[in-house]
Amino acid sequence: VPAGATITNNGTQTGFGGANTPAFEAYMGADVNVTDNAQTKVQCQNEVFDTANAYDNSTNYRFTPQTAGKYFVYGAVTSITDSSSLKEGRGMIYLNGSRYKTASTDFRNNFGYRSSNFVSAIIDMNGSSDYVELYGLTNKEGGTYNQFTSGFEKSTYFGAFKIIE
Repeated sequence: VPAGATITNNGTQTGFGGANTPAFEAYMGADVNVTDNAQTKVQCQNEVFDTANAYDNSTNYRFTPQTAGKYFVYGAVTSITDSSSLKEGRGMIYLNGSRYKTASTDFRNNFGYRSSNFVSAIIDMNGSSDYVELYGLTNKEGGTYNQFTSGFEKSTYFGAFKIIE
């Protein structure tokens, strides 16, 4: 039984559990053209939920929880090109402006059309100034466009929630 928790004779329980908040999830609403082979911040502007209004979905596209603790942070960046010319796609979590974790697909000489890269991390955040952001990279060989896409069932998204300790 956790410290401070009780179970009475009639089966009533108190002091167990907790909430996985603050928490948010947002997704990118439309395809966005991006510069080839450049780390680019992903702008997930459509919130599914934001329990503490801690995700900025209009300016900085970052999550700044005001509660200290460990957070499960996740995101997916779907890269797409035309002419099956995709060489590489990446999804990256940034912590306080620096790359923290990366997931990538490298097609080398077998170029692809689309790549969805899921990235996740457990990050200890201070609850005052720490923030996380989602970045992506699309690298192509030829073709005419280079995009992050959300056209495949909201396939570019970003979220986080506090882990109950």
